[in-house]
Amino acid sequence: MVFTSRCSIDEGEVLVTTHKPLTAGSTVAQWLDHPEGGPFLRNLLAQAGTDPDALAPARNLPLKQVVAMSQGAFPQEVVDQLVLQANGGVAPEEDLDDSTWHERIVPERFTGRVVVVTGAGSGIGRAVASRVAREGGRVIGVDVNTVGLEATAQSLDADTFVGVTANITLAEDVERIVAAAGERVDALANVAGVVDDFSPVHETSDAVWQRCFAVNVDGAFRLSRAFIPLMLAAGRGSIVNVASEAALRGNAAGVAYTASKHAVLGLTRSTAFMYGPQGIRTNAVAPGGVATGMAPTGISAFGQERTSPFIALMPPVALAEHLAASITFLLSDDAVNINGAVLTSDGGWSVQ
Repeated sequence: MVFTSRCSIDEGEVLVTTHKPLTAGSTVAQWLDHPEGGPFLRNLLAQAGTDPDALAPARNLPLKQVVAMSQGAFPQEVVDQLVLQANGGVAPEEDLDDSTWHERIVPERFTGRVVVVTGAGSGIGRAVASRVAREGGRVIGVDVNTVGLEATAQSLDADTFVGVTANITLAEDVERIVAAAGERVDALANVAGVVDDFSPVHETSDAVWQRCFAVNVDGAFRLSRAFIPLMLAAGRGSIVNVASEAALRGNAAGVAYTASKHAVLGLTRSTAFMYGPQGIRTNAVAPGGVATGMAPTGISAFGQERTSPFIALMPPVALAEHLAASITFLLSDDAVNINGAVLTSDGGWSVQ
């Protein structure tokens, strides 16, 4: 967002540097590097007792995305005020330049398809549900959060999204999801998940262990078990399970979350092997850091001390829409020859 031009003054040349106007869509890095916007943002962070280095994981994200990440500590009103300050009291229009990633919808990719998406009330699940619906699919969106589901529904056409408030850990709620989906389900995205408190084995409570497995593993298992018969009858189908960077290593979370996400890979690979010949593809996506606002609470000091040096190596966090691009690819026929794969959508964290 920096431009240079040359102008002549008394037969000499002067190099003039100009900066594009800052907007809420400008990245955190663009704000911090800007001669006017940078001081405003740093001053705001200083007033909140926060060092600019705290935003390092979000450097490549639009400033407005920090609103969701901060869980209320950095409200939209503050972003709006920053934009006005950096532009002399005038809010410029968003500039969609080619240097920034933009979601590119593939028209009709899911036309005629019914796709069940869990966790559809927020974050990655909402981004997946939204993209599938805008690409022609009919989405059965599932979440325990009714308000979140209603917000997702309001952003989409009524005939493309059906919200089901349900707890995927309960057998009776799974039955309601199946009833809402009807007799045809072409794809299933098991996105819903919970994090742990970074506790090691000797500190992990039964409650933390059981909750991680109930949501992350049992929920995905029960929904897969419920919908695979419909896919077998159709002779085709696609399942995508959301794993994690913690499914690939032992230093990215606590024992409960790590073990549950390793189990998700086992569920994925067994299902892929068993049903591949019947036309059902099952794959997993392993995200790294994602700006969803989901954060652990009551973090174990022991676990944090052990994992912090490795977490610090994490690349800048991704948007939920980045993960939706990976997940919808695997859900769609574009991934026709992919079965049993684990797609690391983590900015390269897994190669470190």
